[in-house]
Amino acid sequence: MMSGRPKLTLSVIKIDPGGFVGHVSTHPDVVDAAKERLFSAKEKGRITDFHVLRCGNDIDLVVSHYAGLLSDDIKELATGTFNECIEVARELKLSAPEVRETGGPEAGKDGPALAEIGFVERESEPVVVFMSNKTTRGAWNLPIYKIFADPFNTVGLVLDPEMFEGFSFKVLDVKDGTEVMLSTPADIYAILTLVGISSRYVISSVVRNSDGEAAAAVCTSRLAPGGQVALSGDNPLAVMRCQAGLPAVGEVMESFVLPHLVEGWMGGVHSGPLMPVPFYEANPTRFDGPPRLIGAGFQVSNGRLIGPHDMFDDPSFDESRRLANTITEYMRRHGPFQPHLLSHTERGHRTLPIVINRLKQRFGR
Repeated sequence: MMSGRPKLTLSVIKIDPGGFVGHVSTHPDVVDAAKERLFSAKEKGRITDFHVLRCGNDIDLVVSHYAGLLSDDIKELATGTFNECIEVARELKLSAPEVRETGGPEAGKDGPALAEIGFVERESEPVVVFMSNKTTRGAWNLPIYKIFADPFNTVGLVLDPEMFEGFSFKVLDVKDGTEVMLSTPADIYAILTLVGISSRYVISSVVRNSDGEAAAAVCTSRLAPGGQVALSGDNPLAVMRCQAGLPAVGEVMESFVLPHLVEGWMGGVHSGPLMPVPFYEANPTRFDGPPRLIGAGFQVSNGRLIGPHDMFDDPSFDESRRLANTITEYMRRHGPFQPHLLSHTERGHRTLPIVINRLKQRFGR
């Protein structure tokens, strides 16, 4: 690491402004509104660089700046861009421009979701930003564990002296809002015990043990009214720094070969495979799915975001996509039965209380 250089912050912001058509994609006019807002911010010097990407019906803003983590200026920019996109979506009558993670008509006021990572640029600074759609916050637990703790995925854990001391995982308990820092390899079984229950325990960040260098950040928060930060759920973001004492780009990508099962899909209450796709295939139409994942690669140069490179536009992931389709076919055959349908205790079954109330006089011993 070079001393005396300012710390750059990479902020990745998710906006769900409303679907086109249904919940498949979003309209180009909404994307343009986001680009115009960020271009103006760059012209005024508020940010260093930006890119606007899309995954399904979500818009993802990748922004570099030197304002630091949870900067009030960046929060204001994110919220302003969010509101402007919502207004365009309303004019176009896009699907559910005001329905958010809380599910009610006022939930549109909850604001955009946010993932941030701060670092001093190295001589070469490759970063991969992962964006998802039709899934929930625990979706990154398995691949992040494989990237930073499994030498069968990341051989650098045993070959690279800078990684030999392992990594520490900050794990969030979404039920009570508490966090715990666990270190590999010493706490590896404790980590697995928690993060395997991905509906409750979520990896929120990863740092290198040898020097505390930031390695990864996951979206677990959103910007609530008044600039407050609250827990976020749907369609999380993840940011990974790569190479030179951190997992190689290829090791990061290897963790997504398996289209593992995640919560989400239709209505956010089904299980399905997380399908890695190139940008142009991030259009979930079958039962609003299956859940999608895209990867945008950047080389960071003096705050500039050189890219993006479409990381899953690679035939070596064709088999992963075929497997995801096979899993999709299998899961869909379950219809409204578990395990395709999530447990009502995990995501809420809105119909169940109504049915129980109607039938309460007919229940008996």
